[in-house]
Amino acid sequence: MIQTCDAPGLLPIDIAISKMLESITPVNESEWVEIESALGRVLFEDVTATINVPPADNSAMDGYALRSNDLDNTKQLTLVGTALAGSPYDRQVLKGECVRIMTGAIIPAGADSVMMQENTQKTGDQVTFLQKPSAGNSIRKAGEDIKSGQVILTKGTKITAASLALLASIGIPEVRVVRPIKVAIIATGDELTPVGQTLTKGAIFESNRYALTALLKSFAVEVFDFGIIKDNKQELRTTFAQAGEHCDLVLSCGGVSVGEADYVKDILDELGSINFWKVAIKPGKPFAFGKLKDAWFCGLPGNPVSSYVTFETLVTPLLEYICGEKPKSRPYFLAKAACTIYKRPGRADFQRGIFYRDEVTDELLVKPNGKQGSGIMSSIANANCYILLSQDSSNIEQGETVKIQPF
Repeated sequence: MIQTCDAPGLLPIDIAISKMLESITPVNESEWVEIESALGRVLFEDVTATINVPPADNSAMDGYALRSNDLDNTKQLTLVGTALAGSPYDRQVLKGECVRIMTGAIIPAGADSVMMQENTQKTGDQVTFLQKPSAGNSIRKAGEDIKSGQVILTKGTKITAASLALLASIGIPEVRVVRPIKVAIIATGDELTPVGQTLTKGAIFESNRYALTALLKSFAVEVFDFGIIKDNKQELRTTFAQAGEHCDLVLSCGGVSVGEADYVKDILDELGSINFWKVAIKPGKPFAFGKLKDAWFCGLPGNPVSSYVTFETLVTPLLEYICGEKPKSRPYFLAKAACTIYKRPGRADFQRGIFYRDEVTDELLVKPNGKQGSGIMSSIANANCYILLSQDSSNIEQGETVKIQPF
């Protein structure tokens, strides 16, 4: 572990994530849902196709179905019928014959090729072919996309719009998915005021619950909002106990620092257990992870940027794992610093930045988005990426390459 003036006792991010994932167990309860309601849900079991897609050889374009060898000695064939998608030609194509065929129509028996209509000329029932197609030309083979018996989606897959189309294409009306995860959100602090009320001196509007609730929408979760809890140890203890009894994961904002009114860590010690406290991340150092009765617990910092960054960086992989998703890493890109990016070694820094393409050089550039304080939420709202600065890095000079993670 790196030991600098900023880092003694801090847990590196990758180790913090590993410790969390080693401690928890994914939810092992499921339910059946119709595919219309399955978007964003996580598959509890593999899905296997029971049919071929496409179910039969069919035409990839509008044109004429023919026997390709018939054009060895002639350019003209006799038109004998039409094949439409959903209305196949029910006779066999014989020597010297062709069939008008539309995209998606089943290839008639005897035919082995399709020539697009642009490469033909039709006069009465005679069709002149300007090119000779090879066997298999413009034919989509049965099972070309999916074969019967093939696993098309595996357990742990998060269902997307494309997944829904895939499921529908094999006639699957419903799927077995992980049940929704119950997540509690608790905001703590005497200074917090609900939106819509009048601010008193020294108070601020509470905003973390709005951000976390929105971020949780990308997961299959039920959110239980316990509102704002004042810095009263007994009230906090009661609320945490209720949340820990009824939810799978409890997220609290604030109270995990070292102030006299920061009770979260003490209550976690009383009601459950604490795995670790303080991570080498900026913003967001006072992040706690532990257990509350039947629920896992993440104590996020109270500052809005710190809460947002720690959720995306630390809570997201935890939630994915609890929901049964396959492990995945978030992609990043490389960009050149458009100016000096200031950084002190000791903590991994997720600076909020703006990346853009240089109009002259076509290089990808990035610059910090103004002030980077943990209370400046506009630094995220008006940015389009994180600038990922490693724990041991120092200042990045203009022109140096850095990693960025687009929002």
